[in-house]
Amino acid sequence: MTDSSSTGHEVVFKARRVLTGHGEAAMSVAVRDGKISAIESYDASLAGERVVELGEAVVLMPGVVDTHVHVNDPGRTDWEGFTSATRAAAAGGVTTLIDMPLNSIPPTVTTDALAVKRETAGPQAWIDIGFWGGAIPGNVGDLAPLHEAGVFGFKCFTLHSGVDEFPHVNAEELREAMREIASFDGLLIVHAEDPDAIESAPQSQFPSTHYTDFLASRPRAAENTAIAHVIDGAKETGCRVHILHVSSGEAIPQIRAAKDAGVAITAETTPHYLTLRAEDIPAGATQFKCCPPIREGSNQDELWAGLAAGTIDMIVSDHSPSTLDLKHLDTGDFGAAWGGVSSVQLSLAAIWTSARERGFTLAQVSQWMSAATAAQVRLSAKGSLVVGADADLISFAPEETFVVDAQSLLHKNPITAYQGKELLGVVHGTWLRGQQVDVNSDPHGQLLTRTTGSA
Repeated sequence: MTDSSSTGHEVVFKARRVLTGHGEAAMSVAVRDGKISAIESYDASLAGERVVELGEAVVLMPGVVDTHVHVNDPGRTDWEGFTSATRAAAAGGVTTLIDMPLNSIPPTVTTDALAVKRETAGPQAWIDIGFWGGAIPGNVGDLAPLHEAGVFGFKCFTLHSGVDEFPHVNAEELREAMREIASFDGLLIVHAEDPDAIESAPQSQFPSTHYTDFLASRPRAAENTAIAHVIDGAKETGCRVHILHVSSGEAIPQIRAAKDAGVAITAETTPHYLTLRAEDIPAGATQFKCCPPIREGSNQDELWAGLAAGTIDMIVSDHSPSTLDLKHLDTGDFGAAWGGVSSVQLSLAAIWTSARERGFTLAQVSQWMSAATAAQVRLSAKGSLVVGADADLISFAPEETFVVDAQSLLHKNPITAYQGKELLGVVHGTWLRGQQVDVNSDPHGQLLTRTTGSA
């Protein structure tokens, strides 16, 4: 399991519990030039400039690759920013994130906007960062140049995005974008909710502090219908598509059928859909509002079953922060509040807490949150603990608990749907290419592109 001699390594990790694709075992893991250069038995004689010995209660495992993060920088840095987002991510075991194209100003819908985003992110990258482009009405001509510039794919909305500078595409514009993206084998990622289904759902009850009113306003049918349209478009155009933040268990059979029919489709879900339940959300608790919404416990069971069966491929945070005032905590009005859950620092622990209760293993969690997400964006050097991969590693104590305190999180705004919850699993250390990330020191993350892995 090594590529060369036992000497000349920069770092050697020695741990009684190392999680690789072959399972968990006592191992020594060596790093050279930022890459994993050897994986040997725990007692192997691997010489390194530094030796990091981990305690028996922690697992050395691949860092999380979070492909769905709204950083909002530049333009809305009072919501979040690359400094706060990447420091929080590192504290939560995330070593790579892919930034969404909207909520920043300008949105990443042209190569000029991408250049602004990169210039902004570079000096603030405590972890590695890549970028999604955006598909909006009128920018079909920008998609190929953005692809060549290294974005990992293109996000679109099938209904209002929540911000006017990133408009949604209609049915014809969706097909047009799909045809163009298919022409260069790109990836289209879709926020799939049908506007007509939502318009016909009950909306007149707002303002309302009752979560059930908000839930009724974003029915499962809106997701189901929009996902069906995306699947039809993928069949027609051959475009690779990815369904973002699946919250409707009813959509799982049609995604499965599309996969079985050979459609190039993947799907993700999020910690808040897998760990929080509509039945438990108090009146006025707008920190739980997101779109699509957190649904009932029975629906949550279906999402976990979809993961177990491989129909849902991965878990991402969908970290979508805002300022406290936009959450309207003073009125508790679910109609007026911004829809988004802040969770990039908590995702791994939240998922592990619920996954273990349901009988899943840490290896499965790592597959969903690291290997599968890295594969989605074709970052072959990320997400796995194998020789030749980037030494993006975390030490994770799976039996240790902590109670969430929003004030202690590194997110810019102290609000979280997990406030006061006891979660299982604590990140003790995060290493990027073998170098430990210190959120109180200088950043050493890199900007990633689709073609080279780094800018």
